[in-house]
Amino acid sequence: MTVPSSARASVVAGKATPRGRFPHIKRAGDFLFVSGTSSRRPDNSFAGVQVDALGVTNLDIRAQTRAVIENIRDILRSEGADLSDLVETQVFLVSMNDFGGYNEVWAEFFDYDGPTRTTVAVHQLPHPHLLIEIKAVAYKPVPA
Repeated sequence: MTVPSSARASVVAGKATPRGRFPHIKRAGDFLFVSGTSSRRPDNSFAGVQVDALGVTNLDIRAQTRAVIENIRDILRSEGADLSDLVETQVFLVSMNDFGGYNEVWAEFFDYDGPTRTTVAVHQLPHPHLLIEIKAVAYKPVPA
């Protein structure tokens, strides 16, 4: 497969540094590919995670979902795109028991005219505090 000459990849300033050698976003012609995104913040803490003094952990799927979608929005904006430009998403949940809460938050951002979506359960994500990760594809023509 040949990559269009307009292809470029970037790590977005102000977002959590990827946990490997890959970009947050890659443009290939008029398409933007967003790597799997979590609720991780630049300081490596996570939205939707509370740990008390005894180490008891409370994970909030709604807060994590909201943070993931907002992170994707910020990453898209680095290329002049927005959530309305998304055409396809793949969502990874550690537990389908979280589907209801995730789905409620999803509806705060998208309606039936939003991106297509596939949701699957996975055994685990790169950190035990993560409940959700989303990867996405957007269509935003290169400015003429």
